[in-house]
Amino acid sequence: MSKRILIIDDEESIRKSFSLVLGDAGYEVDSAASGEEGVEKFRNGQINMVLLDLKMPGMDGVQTLREIRKMDSDVPVYIVTAFHAEFFDQLQSAFKDDIEFEVMRKPVESDDLCAIVDGVLG
Repeated sequence: MSKRILIIDDEESIRKSFSLVLGDAGYEVDSAASGEEGVEKFRNGQINMVLLDLKMPGMDGVQTLREIRKMDSDVPVYIVTAFHAEFFDQLQSAFKDDIEFEVMRKPVESDDLCAIVDGVLG
């Protein structure tokens, strides 16, 4: 059974490039253009890993992370962002609430993305 990855990012180019790279690596990939859509897809699917943007209109990445954690506290969530400093206080608050996540800084090279996903799901 192949592993399913959910990409939640408002930038279509990021969703497409991550989907292409991870699909070519043998993963099943689904994507969402907003936090709200991502939470709904997570709720309705068997997701093994989430790649999550922070800065999105509507529900931001930290709010999305909190909603995902209400449903599943174990699935690996990697926040992939160029705006980690802007969300530092919110991320620190989530960390203090024992909400687990990792942070990857954009831009992410294809080889690095595959290495991280393979390491987590392999």
